[in-house]
Amino acid sequence: MNSDVASAGPLAGIKVLDLTAVVLGPLATVTLGDYGADVIKVEGPDGDMMRKNGISLHPGMSSIFLALNRNKRSLGLDLQTEQGKTVLNRIIPHIDVFVHNMRVDAIERLGFGYTAVAARNPNVVYCVATGFDQDGPDKARPAFDDIIQAASGLATLAGHGRSSPDYVPTLIADKTAGMAVVNAVLAALFHRERTGCGQYVEVPMFETLAGFVLAEHLGGITFEGNSNPAGYARLLGGGRRPVKASDGYLSILPYSPKHWKSFFDATGHPEFLSCLEIQEETKRVPALYSSLAEIVQNEPTDYWMALCDRLDIPSTKIYSLDDLPSHPQLQAVGFFPAMDHPTEGRIRYTRPAVKFQQSPAAVRLPAPKLGQHNAELLGEYGFSPDEIGDLQKAKVLVA
Repeated sequence: MNSDVASAGPLAGIKVLDLTAVVLGPLATVTLGDYGADVIKVEGPDGDMMRKNGISLHPGMSSIFLALNRNKRSLGLDLQTEQGKTVLNRIIPHIDVFVHNMRVDAIERLGFGYTAVAARNPNVVYCVATGFDQDGPDKARPAFDDIIQAASGLATLAGHGRSSPDYVPTLIADKTAGMAVVNAVLAALFHRERTGCGQYVEVPMFETLAGFVLAEHLGGITFEGNSNPAGYARLLGGGRRPVKASDGYLSILPYSPKHWKSFFDATGHPEFLSCLEIQEETKRVPALYSSLAEIVQNEPTDYWMALCDRLDIPSTKIYSLDDLPSHPQLQAVGFFPAMDHPTEGRIRYTRPAVKFQQSPAAVRLPAPKLGQHNAELLGEYGFSPDEIGDLQKAKVLVA
């Protein structure tokens, strides 16, 4: 961790005013922070609700919050007060990016809609993560990860082949939309670099995930008047699945007929080569994987990994979440560094995966306590010690 080193990432010098909470927005802004942006996380008196969700050693500093809010400085500010609004309005002219995931009508009532913010900073990149595109009839509906998974068709896919739909057990809608926010902010900053103009940017969760799901599943609905259904037949037909070895599970993917032939030859099972002659893919693939499962059950995972490496067949052991820190690849690239957090002790985190040769991404700051940087930030933005003291006494600043 490089807390004493100035930002040198590709976004060094970019100031982000972050009014997001929970997962979608914080995932976006932590990525911007990893890329070098100075992220000011604005939190109300109760703080980001994710401070309380996950595993915690101390109140307000959960495992999820620690993961999503490094490289940020916390400004605890009660925006329900006029003084709190005044503080934020004094900061706005100095920022590059304003990002939030509140409902549009709620932030308008608060006084920080795009028109109000752009009046103080015409060159601002103002990005809002909405639940649904604001030009549609669902614009005011509440949106949570489960709701978006259900509405986008993902829950149907997750339950495919079973008796009912199901949710994917990760916050995939939030996280997919969060990465879309990163992309949108970067594109808008690039536009501003070329034209000098800021702009309003909207990233809707529903439409983002619907496009994500349909990338390979548009199928027959791609073509007007076509009677074929949506969906990628190879995936919906099933067949590919993890296989059980004598001591655990693997994913083995013989990707071509040559792979299958070399595998059956190497394992002494030429009788299964007839599976390759089945013309219909929805029958051929299940037959091949049933044969694979029958063969693999008799030897340990290391045996099959060595064989697949020799035959150049894609494969991996199946890893649990708890196993990932011991994954040889992740260990070799230092994906799980540790840091000494000032309140939480020694903690593990995942480093930025993207590598920039000339301007490396880095973790410079641990996730902050609520309001940890109040005086530091306001001092940087021209507030005198007396003003800061008065705001503290009035409980406009929270910590």
